[in-house]
Amino acid sequence: MWASTHNLDKRPQHHALFVSPLPGSWAQSELTQPPSVSGGLGQTVTISCAGSANNIGRIGVNWYQQFPGKLPGSVPKVLIYGSSARPAGVPSRFSGSRSGNVASLSISILQVEDEADYYCSVIFPPQHPKNK
Repeated sequence: MWASTHNLDKRPQHHALFVSPLPGSWAQSELTQPPSVSGGLGQTVTISCAGSANNIGRIGVNWYQQFPGKLPGSVPKVLIYGSSARPAGVPSRFSGSRSGNVASLSISILQVEDEADYYCSVIFPPQHPKNK
C-alpha cells in the first residue's frame, strides 16, 4: 500500500502507480491507503493506513519512503516502525501514530525532498530496522 506527496505546490493531481508489496510483508491486501496526498511547502500532511484488528490493531505498521525513479528492487527507507517509533537518523518531522485499526504517518514542515512514495506495511514479527 502506498501514498505519495507528489505536487507539493498544491496543483491538483491524479495518478496511479502499481507497486508490489514489500518483501516480508504480511496481509498487505487488507491494508488501505489513499492514492495520493498533497500539500504545500511548510505544511503538514497526514497519510492514513486502514487495516483490521488482525493486523494494524494487533501488530501495528512500519512506514517506508521511496523516491520515484529509483531502480526496481531498491530498498525503501524505514521512517517509522511499530506504528510510532522512529529509527536513528529520521528527522522528527516524521511521526507515526495508531488509533484502533488505523495507523497514520504525519510529515510536518513539508520540504521539496519529501516528494516521494510512502508505504505502510505490516511486518511480522515487528523488529527494529537498520537504515543505511
